[in-house]
Amino acid sequence: MSRISDAISELHKLDMEAGKRGWLQGIHPLSKLLVTLFFLVLVVSYGKYELSGLLVMGIYLIITFVLGDISVKLLLKRMKIVLGLVCLMGIANPLFDREAVLTLGSFAITGGMVSAATLAVKGVFAVSASYLLIVTTSVEDICYALRALRVPKIFVTVLLLVYRYIIVFLKEVERMTDAYALRAPGQKGLNQKVWGTFAGQLLLRSMDRAQTVYDSMMMRGYNGEFYLRCKRSAERGDYLYAAGWSAALLLIRIIHF
Repeated sequence: MSRISDAISELHKLDMEAGKRGWLQGIHPLSKLLVTLFFLVLVVSYGKYELSGLLVMGIYLIITFVLGDISVKLLLKRMKIVLGLVCLMGIANPLFDREAVLTLGSFAITGGMVSAATLAVKGVFAVSASYLLIVTTSVEDICYALRALRVPKIFVTVLLLVYRYIIVFLKEVERMTDAYALRAPGQKGLNQKVWGTFAGQLLLRSMDRAQTVYDSMMMRGYNGEFYLRCKRSAERGDYLYAAGWSAALLLIRIIHF
């Protein structure tokens, strides 16, 4: 199976996981989105040397991963590239901030080391919280929650269409690469000489498919917005989930660990 097929398979698995029955999956999408956004704001608000307090915020991720029966192994597998990039964002900090803030025997921990670790933890926490929302909430429910928060409809529409048709795009790429492989047996990947032609053909095919999709939408009465509806209205448990986690996270942020 090619990498493109693997990517398509992973997207289908994400949709299946978001649609399965579970306690966390049953929480109203607006409550989950609000808690996720509040968590991200609090994580970003930590200073570059507040590593100990930031680590305590991981309680939210640990509890929700356990309650939602979410596999951490799958998170690491699916997001390994993104996690690797966010961990490298502060790699140069120790070179610029060499002032020692803590000494363990003969080993001095500098401010640059602490700030680099803090930045890496922030990135990991942000990616994990976003993944947690995606894997427990369908894209339609996320878009519904965004519209409930008065996010402009153009952004919500673009998000919904990109997610829905990214599989179509990947399948088109797979067909083109398969056709190229049949014409160039034994060759690994695409030759650099055909990169421009390949990208141009993909652009033309994408534009043609997009026009077909748009014409189909217009024939079905599309007027610029998808009227999304949640499967159920918010209940007491949903309000308690949002209020409880917001209060707990705010308390963790206020207390200095």
